[in-house]
Amino acid sequence: MKKIIFRFLIFTLLLIFSFITYLSTIGIKTDAFNDQISKEVEKIDKQLEIDLNKISIILDPFKFKLVLKTIGANLKKKNKLIKLESVRSNIDIKTFVNKKFSLSDLDITTRTIEIKNLISFIRTIEDSPQIFILEKFLKKGYLIADINLKFDQKGNIKDDFIIKGLVKDGEIKLFKKIDLSKINFIFNIQNKKFEFKDINLSYDNNDFKFPELNLIKQKNEFLVSGKSKSENLVLDDTKINQLLSNDLSNVKIELANFDLENTFSFKINKKYKIDDLKINSLMNLKNSKLISLKNLKEFFPELNEIIELSDHQIQIDYKKDLLSIKGNGNILIQKERDNINYNFLKSKTNLKFDTSLEIKKNPFHLNFLNYKKNQDDKLKIVILGVKNFLSNEINLKDILIEEKDNKFEFKNLLLSKKYKIKSISMVNLDYFDNDLIKNELSIKKKDKYYLLESKSFNATKIIDDLLKADNNSESEKILSKNFKLNIKIKEAFLDKDHLIEDLNGYLTFNNSEIINANLLGDFSDNKKINFTIRSTSNEKIITLYSDLAKPFVNRYKFIKGFEEGNLNFHSIKQNNVSNSKLIIDNFKVQEVPALAKLLTLASLQGIADLLTGEGIRFTDFEMKFSNKDELMKIEELYAIGPAISLLMEGYIESDDLVSLRGTMVPATTINRTISSIPLLGDILVGKKVGEGVFGVSFKIKGPPKKLKTTVNPVKTLTPRFITRTLEKIKKN
Repeated sequence: MKKIIFRFLIFTLLLIFSFITYLSTIGIKTDAFNDQISKEVEKIDKQLEIDLNKISIILDPFKFKLVLKTIGANLKKKNKLIKLESVRSNIDIKTFVNKKFSLSDLDITTRTIEIKNLISFIRTIEDSPQIFILEKFLKKGYLIADINLKFDQKGNIKDDFIIKGLVKDGEIKLFKKIDLSKINFIFNIQNKKFEFKDINLSYDNNDFKFPELNLIKQKNEFLVSGKSKSENLVLDDTKINQLLSNDLSNVKIELANFDLENTFSFKINKKYKIDDLKINSLMNLKNSKLISLKNLKEFFPELNEIIELSDHQIQIDYKKDLLSIKGNGNILIQKERDNINYNFLKSKTNLKFDTSLEIKKNPFHLNFLNYKKNQDDKLKIVILGVKNFLSNEINLKDILIEEKDNKFEFKNLLLSKKYKIKSISMVNLDYFDNDLIKNELSIKKKDKYYLLESKSFNATKIIDDLLKADNNSESEKILSKNFKLNIKIKEAFLDKDHLIEDLNGYLTFNNSEIINANLLGDFSDNKKINFTIRSTSNEKIITLYSDLAKPFVNRYKFIKGFEEGNLNFHSIKQNNVSNSKLIIDNFKVQEVPALAKLLTLASLQGIADLLTGEGIRFTDFEMKFSNKDELMKIEELYAIGPAISLLMEGYIESDDLVSLRGTMVPATTINRTISSIPLLGDILVGKKVGEGVFGVSFKIKGPPKKLKTTVNPVKTLTPRFITRTLEKIKKN
């Protein structure tokens, strides 16, 4: 009997163990729980339906739970359908035995779902502006997700739900011209935490990678943080303008090729605005092409139309409206590559900048100072300054240019929004110029004026520019403030051979124009020079007297071998028209190609030979002329000397046209006419009476480099010529 009972117990235990093993491994299929699960789903939304196939029930003996699982379920609401791969849930055995059926959790695995359909389905359950906007921006994409929902005893979903999955081939069109495509990432959502990893997307054929992106919901805002790392990005000017607010008014970015690594964080507030944005970026700028809208050819004579940047390492930091950009690399401005370093700090009110440019094999010119960099020497330019966004003024606190022993320094150069000079606190110049003359000069700002002091200064270039200057040109007006400049120069060079000692005086500027001036200096041998300007409300009077005319006449390249003589210049300017008179006395010239050609054409070869030999002396030269804009009108040019005299008039229109006409008379003809001076000989008159001519009339016309000259003999001198000659002879 005992054996029978023992065997029965053993059989029963084996049967129970087999049943438990069967339930734990294979389970059973039934549709007995379908209605209960549907009712639990309806607690989420009353219109939400779930279609279930037969449910597999598997026992979990260790957790004392039943595992319910079905394959190929469908979730429906109205006419929207979401296909599910599987649905799984756990039921406590105790509640099952007590016939108190309730779901403790629900695991849902989806099939591949088109995201637009999913968003449309979600809107039927819970609609919101965010979901509506997302639906409008999203163009396509697919999603696979594992959803784990946990329920409380009342059947409500707990906050500790978990949603995991991946998105493939997404496409978003944020704005009209910005399309993001090939969007792929993995996501993990747990209540108020959103984790996105391995994000890849494409923009304009560029692949962007975000290793991680995290969102944490805190009250009514989201905290967002993440990293990105992208390589070989290429953006053209159109895309750059779309992505950036390019306020670099003087630079246009044509192309950028770079690697970019970012760490960022920000908040999205309840109004969906971004706050507390922080960005730390490292950019490897491989190549970029820029177009400068400012003409810098005056400084960089071999300036390229397109400026190229290459191999730049750039650190970018943004925090609380402060943008910091630090970088260095190669820059191709001219033919050879140079090196540039830069540091920008931008706030709401200003932009601070600190840049340095090292020029190696390229040229660099400061034409207004008659300076050119030695081609083989290195030159460094350092500029430190700040731009005020409220006034649009630029304060260049320090400009330093150094090349070996040459140094140019400018302190606190204040520029207006139109880049005109408002003030400067100090200028220090110490350099050898193109004529190998040592220049030592300083300008310092005093209370109500500036003081220019110099041991030695070469004024050649400044004088050349003044002779060519068009005071009416707005581009030449670089000063925006009126001021007085006191001048004390021990040695001022008019050219390499002519030195003025103790040049003292002042210049007064108004709207970039000198309105009052008085400069006085000494040449050697007690010879002096004096320059004055006096202005009233409607006219400006300019005078220049120099005991030496040569340093001024030598600037006109068509005159060679000018010697001796003094110069007296007087000009009155009214309503942008200047009427001037130039007088030069007691001088000689050795070579004037145009005059020599006239003498040859007039068959006065003897005088032509004299002109190119020892030179022709003139006792008087006087020219009356007027200037308006680019037109110079010569009312009368008269020169008289022992060998020849000239009377001429005409006009010169800038570099386009020259038109002159006049009379040239050998001195013998004048002597015959006046009957007071002996003949000069056979060269001019000949041996027979009537062999010589009274003179020649001539015309010179055409572009400056293609002048045509014609001459005709005249038998009778004009009364005007005779009158002017008699006036001069009587005066002398």
